[in-house]
Amino acid sequence: MYIRHHLAVVCGTILVFLLALVANEWIFRHSEFVRGVNWIYLPAGIRLLCTLLFGALGAIGILIASWISCFFYYFPDDPVRATFGGIISALAPYLVYLFARRKLGLSASLVNLTAGRLLVLILLYALAGPAMQQAWCALAGDTVNVGERFIVMFIGDLTGTLVIIYTLKLGLWFVTRMHASMHRASRPR
Repeated sequence: MYIRHHLAVVCGTILVFLLALVANEWIFRHSEFVRGVNWIYLPAGIRLLCTLLFGALGAIGILIASWISCFFYYFPDDPVRATFGGIISALAPYLVYLFARRKLGLSASLVNLTAGRLLVLILLYALAGPAMQQAWCALAGDTVNVGERFIVMFIGDLTGTLVIIYTLKLGLWFVTRMHASMHRASRPR
């Protein structure tokens, strides 16, 4: 049972990430700066969300999904870039998660994740991912437009994460309001 649960979390994370990638390509295709760098990048929000919700299991799912997207879509002819791109894509949100757990005292249940803390984590993640990606590219010799790619990735990861997180927050608010109103309507008077 324990293994099935872990496998379901990892597979669910992979599926949700890949669906977000497809949605991003469909909705925001026009916002691509260069291959793999978008002005709005919804999968960034899924990376942070799944890592916050599921910890290491979410990071494993993000790693596998990132490798799938890097090896088969973004960089099919560059296995080194695909390998490191996938690792960094999973490592950045996981490092933010570890920071939140150890330095901010974030509980595994996220019960003490305030709106302010969430915004700090979103900003840290939007900085960490692009910084790690562009540092790796520069170390690998790809220094063309590093600064511009960093800025676009930062904006894309920030906007994508904000869209995902606040869409979910709005959805949860709507569901709880609907549930409360249905509960009030069903009470005998």
